[in-house]
Amino acid sequence: MQELQNIIESVWEDRSKLSLASSVEAINVVVRLVDQGILRVAAPQEDHWQVNEWVKKAIVLYFPIRQMETIEVGPFEFHDKIPLKKDYKSQGVRVVPHAIARYGSFIEPGAILMPSYVNIGAWVGSGTMVDTWATVGSCAQIGRNVHLSGGVGIGGVLEPPQASPTIIEDDCFIGSRCIVVEGVRVRKEAVLGANVVLTQSTHIIDVSGSEPVTYRGEVPERSVVIPGSYTKAFPAGTYQVPCALIIGKRKTSTDTKVSLNEALRDYSVSV
Repeated sequence: MQELQNIIESVWEDRSKLSLASSVEAINVVVRLVDQGILRVAAPQEDHWQVNEWVKKAIVLYFPIRQMETIEVGPFEFHDKIPLKKDYKSQGVRVVPHAIARYGSFIEPGAILMPSYVNIGAWVGSGTMVDTWATVGSCAQIGRNVHLSGGVGIGGVLEPPQASPTIIEDDCFIGSRCIVVEGVRVRKEAVLGANVVLTQSTHIIDVSGSEPVTYRGEVPERSVVIPGSYTKAFPAGTYQVPCALIIGKRKTSTDTKVSLNEALRDYSVSV
């Protein structure tokens, strides 16, 4: 791995080396390892996520070494540089037409892809459902036993390499038409109600206590979140600005499924 990393870093600094066979081979090996789940763009550690910048660099470098080609899938035709993933049966992944995952993404055995899209560099965990017309952007990390409801948009990020990918941790429920982008991290067992939009600048306000507490870029574990707005003054006047409201927590005294049902019922969250 260290030798691969050294080559990738060298090519990143000097793109003329893309013409070298050794460079092309190193890039192809890294993307293949990401496709197989052996390497990840970001990996969970005990108390943080480790972003592997050099792996993201390899994915970016993969594009200029690829040629456009026609991809035929039954009656459908595509014209692109990146091939599609194949052989889902041997990988233990259920894929419903017209789900598409690009080569260089990893779908763990036991995941389910409804008609949806998973981009290169992404990681999708076992037990997770990517529901109808949901999209998982480049390098996004989706944990195990996550439900991405219909129309959810999980943003991707390739450059700059040091930018953190969007991360949805284990056992989260992301309601329909939610948008989570710009490297926002949704921590374990959180529930996002329908139409929540999270960017790095979005105010995520915990209103469940006596005083509001504002977060940015991260939803705390087990939070139940709904769309909201707050008042902000501008030179032209005072207006309502969208935000996300944490209205409570999923209970730790019950298992995940029961806790989810209770959260949705207790807080009347639309999904």
